[in-house]
Amino acid sequence: EVQLQASGGGLVQAGGSLTLSCAASEFTFDDYAIGWFRQAPGKEREGVSCISSSDGSTYYADSVKGRFTISSDNAKNTVYLQMNSLKPEDTGVYYCAADPEGYGCLTDSPRWPLYDYWGQGTQVTVSS
Repeated sequence: EVQLQASGGGLVQAGGSLTLSCAASEFTFDDYAIGWFRQAPGKEREGVSCISSSDGSTYYADSVKGRFTISSDNAKNTVYLQMNSLKPEDTGVYYCAADPEGYGCLTDSPRWPLYDYWGQGTQVTVSS
């Protein structure tokens, strides 16, 4: 069974940085995409970023573009989300999820409903 483990959240001041990790186990897909999502209190979950295993293409939501960087270490089956210049509005529970077919991370139009496997969330709190 595919398992995703998100970690790295914490409390940080505005302007600070955090790096989230998403470790995948029992991953046997040839092509896949990993996405990061977040949910702020009282708000719907939103897709933040994703990366495709086939060609390394990435996507960033406008709200994080230029501040967040997604990367992967295939040897470790881990995807990272480097978050810089954090803002209070970045506060929320961050989740990683996997699209097992690899179509979920198109540069201009990610397909969030394709993400079937979810890890538990990690809390990110940015204080002003």
